[in-house]
Amino acid sequence: MTDPLTQVVGLLQPDLSFAKLVEAAGTWRVRRVADGRAFFFAALEGAVRLDISGHAPLLIESGDFVLIPAAYDFTSSSVSDMPSTARDSLPVEIRPNVFRLGDQLDEPSVRMLVGSCGFGSPDAGLLVSLLPSLIHARGEPRLTTLIQMAVEESRGGRAGRDVVLARLMEVLFIEALRSSGPHHPSGILRGLSDEKVAGAIRAIHEQPSATWGVPRLAKTAAMSRSAFFERFRRTVGMAPMEYLLHWRMVLAKRWLEDGKLAVAEIARKVGYSSASTFSVAFSRHVGATPTMYARRQLFENEPADDPQRHHEPASAFD
Repeated sequence: MTDPLTQVVGLLQPDLSFAKLVEAAGTWRVRRVADGRAFFFAALEGAVRLDISGHAPLLIESGDFVLIPAAYDFTSSSVSDMPSTARDSLPVEIRPNVFRLGDQLDEPSVRMLVGSCGFGSPDAGLLVSLLPSLIHARGEPRLTTLIQMAVEESRGGRAGRDVVLARLMEVLFIEALRSSGPHHPSGILRGLSDEKVAGAIRAIHEQPSATWGVPRLAKTAAMSRSAFFERFRRTVGMAPMEYLLHWRMVLAKRWLEDGKLAVAEIARKVGYSSASTFSVAFSRHVGATPTMYARRQLFENEPADDPQRHHEPASAFD
């Protein structure tokens, strides 16, 4: 049986860009203005306040894990507030990959692993939109263990390093998403936690080439068409046929990038009766014909790895 969550994470291609150990003592505050990369935060010891734009403040305690699939503006700070007039703290690197915040002399009361990662998928924006904007997992030591393994692997030069890191990041994301439960307003996690809607999502992922329509999908959910449509739209955040179209285009892009299948074969695999009808739909959705898209991807992949995918910031919070 196809697992939609595993498919989404696998297509995202999470890539560990950077991870550091951060220690803190006393009062401190760091604001991060990010570029939309995923940010993760694992509290190993102590407690931290996390303020994320659009969310209520979070108290992150030892053993907690936070994942922000698309991070832009947030602040982490000591539980004891700094004066509002005080400047933000500057992290000091005290050992390789270990940074210190706040009082540089006192014994640290907080230890945390922080990091960011990029996504290799050209359709990352769509895939991330299916995920919650914030995931806060509590009491999941497996997540911290996975991060520590990823950090150790990233520092070593052993054979197969990139493959191991890629798999670790996929497992990390799946564990984080799995542990977050159905407590989200919308998205694929909320949809998969709804027994009725989950059946339709799995059917789409198992048979993307099938002639799906709202009546047929409603039948898989054992619901009336109107009730199913509204329930799917409310839980997933988009209408059933919109989700089907987006998912088909994600798959089509991946197969076009691979360059192993003819356009006509890809059209058949994503549910179109001919290459021409698929080309029209793809062009409308992507802004380029399948052939143009495949050529562009081939050209863009000829140079060395994109430096943005492996860029390592200068400090733990840059």
